[in-house]
Amino acid sequence: MSDPKKSKDAEDILSEFHDIHTSPEPEPQLPSPETRHNPEERDVIFVGTKPIMTYVSATLTQLSTRHTVTIKARGKRITQAVDVSQMIVKRMNTVGYVISDVRILSDSLTSQDGKTRNVSTIEIDITKN
Repeated sequence: MSDPKKSKDAEDILSEFHDIHTSPEPEPQLPSPETRHNPEERDVIFVGTKPIMTYVSATLTQLSTRHTVTIKARGKRITQAVDVSQMIVKRMNTVGYVISDVRILSDSLTSQDGKTRNVSTIEIDITKN
């Protein structure tokens, strides 16, 4: 015969398990206004070592769905970022792309030898009119 105490323990465990899995789900939390996706939020294209046309096509792709795209580069790549923006604005002038803002900055970075160095940065905003 089965022990009534063991049976009671099993029922308690099963009822707790049932209560946990049948309790109502909590209401989903809406993201706060700071974390919501803003439709005017800019996408950023970071210019690196790839060919310039890669960044031109990436920027044009983003501009097909976004109002503003930012082209960003640091150090030696600043000239490539300017070239990318000029290719889009000058060669796609019938579409109506314009440079809406340019920001130049200086970032402090730690080099491999442990020294802190200032690196020039440029951010070019391209907007479709």
